[in-house]
Amino acid sequence: MSRARTLARALAPLAAAALVAGAAPRAHAAAKLEPLVPDVAAHPYRLEPGPRAYRERLSVSPAWGTFGSDPLYALGIAYNPEPWLGWEATVSHNPGHAVHALMHTVSAIVRHPFPGRLQPYLAGGYGMVIVYPGRAVNALPVTKNALAFGGGLEMYVRSDLALRGDLRRATVFGGERDRAGVVAYPYTQATVGLAFYRTVRP
Repeated sequence: MSRARTLARALAPLAAAALVAGAAPRAHAAAKLEPLVPDVAAHPYRLEPGPRAYRERLSVSPAWGTFGSDPLYALGIAYNPEPWLGWEATVSHNPGHAVHALMHTVSAIVRHPFPGRLQPYLAGGYGMVIVYPGRAVNALPVTKNALAFGGGLEMYVRSDLALRGDLRRATVFGGERDRAGVVAYPYTQATVGLAFYRTVRP
């Protein structure tokens, strides 16, 4: 009997430790996660009344579309110093068949904020297009200037997320063999994507 009691006393700390270890994951699982934006967590698809707030907001916009007849992948970052004005920097990749291009664009976005989910805007900007020849062509990359003007529409899913469609007329300025002067090459640039908004004011 004394041996049994001695063994039970020796095993008691191990059993207690096992119970604590088994209860820890349950306590951790039962703990509630605290949302970063409580209002959005409680009502994810409800918009605040009145015009959409753009001032001092930052947005990140991944997008996919076409540039002429080739696919286009873009990533834009915009900052809105005023409710009606935003500045956007975009990096786009146009993977063509014979050549591919990398575009850097800085645009001004002008809008009049409306109540509701649909928010139209106008956009125009300047950029540079770097054209990389394919492996079959023994040539160096060529840099060309470009202008793009157009507009788009945002449809808000919630206050910090919107679906975005953008349509612009892009003009790339370059040269042509056996022809003097600058030649303008027009393209239609169409993209669809998302816009993730965050307020950056202190």
